[in-house]
Amino acid sequence: MAMKKGIRKIVLLIGVFPLFSFAFSVAQKYPSYTYVFSEFGVDQSYIYDENFECFVLTHEKQIKSFYKHSLQKGKNFLPMMRGYLLEDGLSDLFIYLSMVESGFSTSAASHKNAVGLWQFIPATAKHYNLEVCQSFDERCDPVSSTNAAIAYLQKLHDRFGKWYLAALAYNCGEGRLTKAIEKAGSDALPILLDEREKYLPQETREYIKKILLVAMIGEGLALEFSSANSGIFEVEVQGGTKLSELAKLLQMKAKELLGLNPQFKNEIIPSDKFSYTVMIPEEKMILFYLRYELPEKKKSIKPYMVSHYVVLGETLEDIAAKYETTAEEIKTVNRLEEEYLSVGQFLVIPVSHKVFVFYAQKK
Repeated sequence: MAMKKGIRKIVLLIGVFPLFSFAFSVAQKYPSYTYVFSEFGVDQSYIYDENFECFVLTHEKQIKSFYKHSLQKGKNFLPMMRGYLLEDGLSDLFIYLSMVESGFSTSAASHKNAVGLWQFIPATAKHYNLEVCQSFDERCDPVSSTNAAIAYLQKLHDRFGKWYLAALAYNCGEGRLTKAIEKAGSDALPILLDEREKYLPQETREYIKKILLVAMIGEGLALEFSSANSGIFEVEVQGGTKLSELAKLLQMKAKELLGLNPQFKNEIIPSDKFSYTVMIPEEKMILFYLRYELPEKKKSIKPYMVSHYVVLGETLEDIAAKYETTAEEIKTVNRLEEEYLSVGQFLVIPVSHKVFVFYAQKK
């Protein structure tokens, strides 16, 4: 009888051994997991989680290929993205969240109308001040979208307290994650990703695993995305400029410049603002500053003038509104250094022809 019990124990150990052996090999294969897990706030023991091990075994070949292709697309943006993340106190490993979202394609679009490196839907883009219109989509701008993503991730971290929870919420939404935590009675990653209970959608359960695995692959290769080799820089260009003309000035192909600035849909920088930020390769910086000069912003002053005496309680904004002009124009014409006005003070008000005719008829 004692021998039979012993046999059972041996059989059980043999049944468990392959699983333990595989887990050990995952930890050996990806020693970078200790760093990756710590940056996302994941417990180190998760490397031995059966579901995660199975995911690695099933998907590592596919994700390694995805990693290499994404790296080629994003090599120009990575130094900038890493720099902004670190500057704002986030781990630079969040570049892997962007990689999983878009494959580092600035023009990536989903069936939910999410666009860009960080896959913002229109509502979220608007909330984080990303301009989206027919001729201009700031979700495709690497700089603006990265800064918006940083602000969003910081907000999610402030709410949930852990970086892996911020990543989960980025995918499934704050409300969905809150309900999942309440139902599970825990915010521990292995519990939230339980395949039987399905507290979170399958897409989200796989999403965080993809981020962790691609980060383990990337950090394991110890690649340094050095801005000295493949950097891009921001420059200010006048609104209304054609990208083809700028490319010619910089002695580069228009297609290459457009690839760095896909936010400009018609290959023309909108004329709505005086200037826009444009990304150019680092090696073109000297040529840009030698050949391009941003014209000085001219202060437009209305051509007609009327007189005005300040009454009690009146401000420059009040007067500007009355005459359909601006406080800045009134200050310029009257050479006012401060906005303080005194009762009875004489002012010359620059106005449009329409306003000038209206007040001339009243006299």
